[in-house]
Amino acid sequence: MVQTSERLASTAAERYLLVYMIAVLVIVTSLVIVFFVVFLKRKNKILLDKVKQQQAFEAEIAQAQTETQEQTLKNIGWELHDNVGQLLSFASMQLSILKMQVADDVKDKFKDTSDALKDSLSEVRSLSRTLNNEVVLNIGFEKSITNELNRLKKMKFTSAELKIIGEKVDFKDKKHEIIIFRILQEFLSNSVKYSEAKNLNIILDYQPENLVITAKDDGKGFNVNEIEKGSGLINMKSRATLVNATLNLASKPNEGVELTLCYPLYSFLEK
Repeated sequence: MVQTSERLASTAAERYLLVYMIAVLVIVTSLVIVFFVVFLKRKNKILLDKVKQQQAFEAEIAQAQTETQEQTLKNIGWELHDNVGQLLSFASMQLSILKMQVADDVKDKFKDTSDALKDSLSEVRSLSRTLNNEVVLNIGFEKSITNELNRLKKMKFTSAELKIIGEKVDFKDKKHEIIIFRILQEFLSNSVKYSEAKNLNIILDYQPENLVITAKDDGKGFNVNEIEKGSGLINMKSRATLVNATLNLASKPNEGVELTLCYPLYSFLEK
C-alpha cells in the first residue's frame, strides 16, 4: 500500500512537472512569437518611414527643380517680350521708314523682309506668353494649349487640333495646371524637333474620376526601348509624379508617337 501510494504521488508529481514544463514552453514560445512579430512590425515601419522620407525628399527636389525651371522660363519670356520684341519692333519700324524713302520700283523688294520681321515679332510675342506661367494661368489651360497648337501650326504643321470631351473641370491647384501644360509643351517641342510630323492632335477627356489627356503626332516615331532614358521623357515623368498622374509614351518606327496622361480629378476637385 505504501509503495502504491508513493508511485501514485510520483506519477502525480511527474504529471504536474510535465504540465508545468509545457506551460513554460508555451509561454516562452508565445513570447518569442510576440517579440518576433513586434520586431517585424518595427522593422517594416522603419523601412516604410525611410521609403516615405526618400519619396518626400525626391518630391521636394523635383518641386524645387520645377519651380526653378518655371522661374527660368518666365525670365526668358520677359526677355523675349521686352528686349527681343522691342528690337524686332525697332527693326520693323526702321524698315518701314527706309521703304518710304526709296523709289517705287524698289519698295516691292522690301516686302519679303518686312513680312519676315512681322512674323518673327508675332512668333516671339506668342512664345513669350507660353513661357510665362502667369500668362498661362490668366488665359486658362485649354486656351493656352490652343494658342500653343496655333503657334506650331503656323511654323510647320498641316493641322494642330485640340478636342475636348466631357464637361470641363477647373483646376483647384493652379500649380498642377502649369505642370501638366509643361508636359504637353515638352511633347510638342519634341514633335517639332524630331518627329517630322505633319499633324498634331490633343484630346482632353474629362471623365468622372480622371482627366485623360492624349497627345499624338503622325511622325516617324522611334523605338521606345532606345529612348526610355532620354532626358525629355524623364522630365515629363518626374513632372507627372508631382501631380500624382500616370504617364505613358507609346511609339513605333514610322507610326508616330502617342502620349497618354491620366490625372486624378479628385486631386483638384473641390471637396
